Amino acid sequence: MGARNHIPSFIQPNGPVREARFLRHPDGTPDGSVHNLFTIAGRTDATGCNLSQPDFAAQLAADNVIFRIPTPLFGLGLVDNTPDHVLKDNLAALPDRKANLGIAGRFNRSPNDATISKFGWKAQNKSLNLFAGEAYNVEIGVTNDVMPNERNLAEGCAFNPTPEDSHSAASNGISDIDAFVDAMRLSAPPTPVPPTRQTQAGQDAFNHVGCVLCHSDSLTTSASIFTGMGNVTYHPFSDFALHHMGSGLADGVSQGVAGPDEFRTAPLWGIGQRLFFLHDGRAADLLDAIEEHRSPGSEANAVVDGFDHLSPDSQQALLDFLRSL
Repeated sequence: MGARNHIPSFIQPNGPVREARFLRHPDGTPDGSVHNLFTIAGRTDATGCNLSQPDFAAQLAADNVIFRIPTPLFGLGLVDNTPDHVLKDNLAALPDRKANLGIAGRFNRSPNDATISKFGWKAQNKSLNLFAGEAYNVEIGVTNDVMPNERNLAEGCAFNPTPEDSHSAASNGISDIDAFVDAMRLSAPPTPVPPTRQTQAGQDAFNHVGCVLCHSDSLTTSASIFTGMGNVTYHPFSDFALHHMGSGLADGVSQGVAGPDEFRTAPLWGIGQRLFFLHDGRAADLLDAIEEHRSPGSEANAVVDGFDHLSPDSQQALLDFLRSL
């Protein structure tokens, strides 16, 4: 329809879905926000809009772009319903072993009530509503009840009343955000492959080298108004805490208390069905993803060393265990 966009070089037909953030503003001050991949400028239904597409080629050449890929959404009702005391006790468990391996961790928190935030790569979102509303606006471009204002609003480029998300009869009278939250909250976690001797040996190795100290295998929810979700022990393989991942994985972006090299422990449930790993999708192989955890300042260095000292058979068993999740 006349749009003048170019496909950025980092969007590939066989690559991960990515959002792009700029590290710095043109004046050198910190940025860190998501930048629109495309604009409506030039479209026949957007006469008068001259909002230009970011010059991604120039920003990439200036080493000013970092990426994020979407996080899986299944099982999030259980995560949402996990009380703070469970997460705190879990993080405080096995202090001597964690200290010996250089593992610490802390939580991102709501600035209003100081409760633990759990959603997003840096646990920057407190609730599923905020998580869904931010993504709908920032990643899809639809204003909504949670984030009702247009991003990068330029004169002559606003054609819809806001918020654009509506409580229509077509959606049974609820907003898109409500529907998204219901889908996330009520989607069951993935069902692991039944254990075998090989995957059990892999889980033993996973525990032995210390992966489980951050990728916690079991957490328990509190009482819930939703059937089947109250007082349930589930297996996300995450402590939902922030950990320093070192200079190799640092993205230079701070969100809440999460600093430039801190990330929420990525849940591993369902990892056997994923194609891309780590926050920016840089790894397409689980072995590479494990090794990428090692860099100066990373809390995972000693654990990766332990993995590297396993026998080849034990390493393969650990990978097979991960693929079974």
